Amino acid sequence: MTTRKLLTVVACMVLGTALSGCQIGGSTVSDKEGYFSWVDEQGRVRYSPIVEAPAQESPVSENTVEEEFTTANYPDAEELRRKGYVRDGDEQPYFTWRDADGTLRTTYYQPDTRTDEEKGATVPAVGATPATVYLAGAVLAESAPVPGHDPDAFAILGIKETGVDYLTRFSETCCNTLNTEAHERWQEGREFGVRLEESSPEHRFLTGVSPYQLIALPQTDRIGGEMYRVRSYANKGVVVLSVLFLDSELKPLRLVTDMVSDFEPENWHRRGYLETHIPVSNTRKKEHWMLLFTRDVDLQGQTVIETRHGLLRIPHVTSGEIGLTTVDAP
Repeated sequence: MTTRKLLTVVACMVLGTALSGCQIGGSTVSDKEGYFSWVDEQGRVRYSPIVEAPAQESPVSENTVEEEFTTANYPDAEELRRKGYVRDGDEQPYFTWRDADGTLRTTYYQPDTRTDEEKGATVPAVGATPATVYLAGAVLAESAPVPGHDPDAFAILGIKETGVDYLTRFSETCCNTLNTEAHERWQEGREFGVRLEESSPEHRFLTGVSPYQLIALPQTDRIGGEMYRVRSYANKGVVVLSVLFLDSELKPLRLVTDMVSDFEPENWHRRGYLETHIPVSNTRKKEHWMLLFTRDVDLQGQTVIETRHGLLRIPHVTSGEIGLTTVDAP
């Protein structure tokens, strides 16, 4: 009886092993790839299939569109400044602080990038730049000599009294031989750029040899109160300009020189520049051309500005970029 029971148990075990082998393909679950074993809360060993993670797509696909060079991707620096340097879609800037209870808080804000003039802290003064101005046909009034003057002083110093005004003498060396083919046209409503460079035409003026640039001015009736704004941008130096206005036959009408220009230091989105304001003429004598050039005496100097690192000396050069536009006078 005991032997029969033992055989029955052995037979059941063999049958169970056979059935188990059929279910798992002839081996135990723990020996098969793709399964992992674990113990549940009852202390029983469990087996579960390993689920493979789906394959990730390549970061570059056929539907990938390369970023285009547009104003949305690369906005204008001045427009970006007005938006507080926050691009469309960017998170709004914020700062963190603690309140009276010690709780850390976050506050979003719009950066204020306005200049002092835009905030109304200062009144912009856009007047004519101090300069020496010579006009065609202008006659210098004779002044009474100071007491004790030496009538032979000019002769001693080698100065000749010609009795001819400066612009007339300047006109003897300029300007009917200037090349007008490479001229630029004035562009209304925005700042536009011209360049003085080594490839620019040159002329021997009364003040020395200089590259020059002719600009054709708009022939519209002016009501007065406008200014030509001339910016000379610094790049390894800055161009100190003189400006000559000519009629339709290239005859000088007005010379503006010895200008006391203001220098605006560079910042992260633009270069530094010298800025000059010259009144727009509304006289009957039409000024058809603007001529930009340099003088030898100006090339011998330098512009000195004060920075947080000390004094900065900017040499005067003959080549550089010039920005031109028209602004309203105050």
